[in-house]
Amino acid sequence: MLKLMYITDNPDIAVIAQNAGVDRIFVDMEYIGKSERQRMMDTVQNHHTVEDIMNIRNVIDKSELIVRVNPIHDGSEKEINAVVDAGADIIMLPMWHNAEQAQEFIKLVGGRAKTMLLLENLDAVNDLDRVLRLDGIDEIHIGLNDLHISVGCTFLFQLLADSIVKNITEKIKKSGITYGFGGFGRIGEGILPADYIVSEHYRLGSSIAILSRSFCDLRKYSDLDEIKELFDSGLARLREYEHFLENCDSDYFEQVHLKLCDCVDKIVEEMKNV
Repeated sequence: MLKLMYITDNPDIAVIAQNAGVDRIFVDMEYIGKSERQRMMDTVQNHHTVEDIMNIRNVIDKSELIVRVNPIHDGSEKEINAVVDAGADIIMLPMWHNAEQAQEFIKLVGGRAKTMLLLENLDAVNDLDRVLRLDGIDEIHIGLNDLHISVGCTFLFQLLADSIVKNITEKIKKSGITYGFGGFGRIGEGILPADYIVSEHYRLGSSIAILSRSFCDLRKYSDLDEIKELFDSGLARLREYEHFLENCDSDYFEQVHLKLCDCVDKIVEEMKNV
């Protein structure tokens, strides 16, 4: 089963997500450079705080707590120390470009939490061989939003259709490091159906994924009972689909991949004509 992450700084939502079966509650402190990179995109841009980490830490007892810090900068040591002290189980480094930055991150964490590298630019892809030789990397997640900008794609899931993610995951798999990519919404929904994306995780040997904003869009819902129902029903349907995928063969995954490619092509054409 995929390890699922959900981004929130709301303790009530964190408890609901945990109890529904979300494996990791995700606090997002990254803000440096993000608005400039994603200024033309309808993405979630959080600016969570150390206080948010502590508030979430106080209410979850089954899910892991993952925190995305800022890219390596002058204040990284202070920031990472504060995140460790606040109780993070996993620390994610975004927007690194080379093995030297990855090594600095590993050094700053110092074994006090698990380390996750968020691979999301072409420089990182090009230096991946050196990065994979480093000691101290627990996981790598491929961030499709920024990576598709860096590569020059029109639509983030072109990275799946064009085999870019496949080539990256094949390298990571050989290293023995756990990996994942991107996110998805509710099974049966989305302009690119979440079913296709989940199938890609299984086809490529991924272990980690983010539940996207569309899985439970808190801009549309505020009643906690309604939110709980959305999480419970959404997770139940997802896990049921995963149980089905566990018994599928490679031919099935290739068939779904072709459907994904066809759907991506249509979406890209529509985007170009807007």
